[in-house]
Amino acid sequence: MSRLDDVMRAVVDEVDGALGCAVADLRTGELLGVAHDIAYFNQTYLEAVAAASVQMFRGATVTHVEDLISARRGVPSEHLIEEVQMTTRRTVHFMMILPNHPEALVVLIADRRTNVGMGWAATRRSVLAVEPILDAAAAGAGA
Repeated sequence: MSRLDDVMRAVVDEVDGALGCAVADLRTGELLGVAHDIAYFNQTYLEAVAAASVQMFRGATVTHVEDLISARRGVPSEHLIEEVQMTTRRTVHFMMILPNHPEALVVLIADRRTNVGMGWAATRRSVLAVEPILDAAAAGAGA
């Protein structure tokens, strides 16, 4: 189990009703760390959720809208979406770009009985543990 998996496990264990938590690379859609307690969250399912999350933050349509906004404002184009909360019939998803690693995304999936404030607090708190791990990985890759 990787250090990122350990952090994701801590989030799942901390949040009442949490089903899974992951860190995804927004450039590749690769899962960098994941923990869950759901049998049907197999690798194919997890990769599909990661790819859908990437599309929500970096997809062609989103990027096009960001480019249009930037053009209207007369400023260079940039990624504008930082956080997304999405609900389905049975779940709530908390998604957040890491502030110091804008190429990475934390996603927490919980059931609908989960307190929204607790879900966001856990998601944001996870960043404090995830970013140093990504920093160390980047430093190791550059060595």
